[in-house]
Amino acid sequence: MSSFWSREEKNSRFTYNLSSIKKVSIITVLMTSLTFNVGFAKENHKEDLHKIYHVYVGNKYIGAVSNEKAVQEIIASKEKEASQKYKELSIDASSSVKIIPEQVFSDETKDAEVLAEIEQSLVAQSPAFTLFVDQKPVVSLKDAKAYEDTIRMLKLQYVSQQELNGLYANKQSTNMPPLQTGETRLLDVSIKQGVSGAAQKVAPSAIVTPEEALKYLMTGSREQETYKVQSGDVLGSVAKKHGLTTAELLALNPGITVDTVLQIGQALNVTVAKPFVTLEVKQEKKVTDEIPFKKIVKEDPTMYKGEKVIKQQGVNGKKETSYLLTSENGTRTSKVALEEKIIQQSVDEIEVVGTKVISSRGTGEFVWPTVGGYISSEMGQRWGEFHRGIDIARPSNYNILASDNGVVVAAGSSGSYGNRIVINHNNGYTTLYGHLSSINVKVGQVVEKGSVIGIMGSTGNSTGTHLHFEVEKDGSLVNPLSYVSQ
Repeated sequence: MSSFWSREEKNSRFTYNLSSIKKVSIITVLMTSLTFNVGFAKENHKEDLHKIYHVYVGNKYIGAVSNEKAVQEIIASKEKEASQKYKELSIDASSSVKIIPEQVFSDETKDAEVLAEIEQSLVAQSPAFTLFVDQKPVVSLKDAKAYEDTIRMLKLQYVSQQELNGLYANKQSTNMPPLQTGETRLLDVSIKQGVSGAAQKVAPSAIVTPEEALKYLMTGSREQETYKVQSGDVLGSVAKKHGLTTAELLALNPGITVDTVLQIGQALNVTVAKPFVTLEVKQEKKVTDEIPFKKIVKEDPTMYKGEKVIKQQGVNGKKETSYLLTSENGTRTSKVALEEKIIQQSVDEIEVVGTKVISSRGTGEFVWPTVGGYISSEMGQRWGEFHRGIDIARPSNYNILASDNGVVVAAGSSGSYGNRIVINHNNGYTTLYGHLSSINVKVGQVVEKGSVIGIMGSTGNSTGTHLHFEVEKDGSLVNPLSYVSQ
């Protein structure tokens, strides 16, 4: 290959180089012109840029304003107003506001509208300690101490401070003294729901005192709703109007009963407590209980019926029992015996009763001495005198019956009694039957219980047909109604 170019190749290469030189020159001129124009534009428009301020309240974009100072003035005003109203609280309104500046060519902002919305949206806040129940916020308190005070006061609604102190001391001790009879020991006091607290910022108006928080937790409301009785109201209608039963309304108002006449304007409590929390209290109590003795009756055929002898006196035993007592919001829910120890065995009572029956001896169990009838006069003072028995009138028939087995010891007329019969039942009892029209037995005759001994009449000091009936025990009058009944 030749190392030298031909004439045609030299001319062609020269033409190409010249064209390239021209292009570079043109590009250089254009670039110089463009750089000059951009720099000129920047220099001329620098004074046309404006600063605006984008405002956020919380996570909400409110808008842009041209003056940051106006926003700061609203923040300061909110803080001042809240500080004057809630002097004991720390107030902050700035932390929820974000102001982001931006340089723009156009400064068209709607300051009045944006500032008005900031004024409406911005709420001053205070540091607080919020109480949560099952992870839901219920009340906000000033600080953690107020939170702890609320929990302590809640527990003190159902246990004493002394019991709480004893509980804390026992939890730290490894050797608790044994519980004595009659003593009660607090084992635990807890809230069944999940209760926790956390620092938050809230509106100052939402912060309550421990006393207000306690009432809210226990009742579900901070204020008791009352209803003023109107014309036409009755207990049932007031209860129905508030979704209550009459029994619930009465329970809410201890001073009234179902017979109470409501007065117009009278205030009735219609707030049913719906506690946010359930406080469970567990206690151990040791008590001494009696073990009642058993009564055993043994029959003796050699003793007359009606006779009774206590062969062995009964004695109650004693046992010591430890109970686990569980209560929820002051209401007992369970009582479980943990341990039982007998400290004195009971002794059975043994009673021997007779079963031997003879017609001349009473059984000690009396029957009504007439066939039906009613008591026209009882035993006691009557017409200025003492009435020694009972009067029975208007029976189904006039037969007079021996009230129990026995022997007739008197049969005939006797002053104010008229015709009367006296029966000795040979067991300490005697009975008398007065004012008879006729007598069917004789002295010395043995009579059986329920046998006819005479006919009802109106002899002696009597105002009408009836039976006068008396009972004596060991020579002393007793009330017949303690022994006989229809």
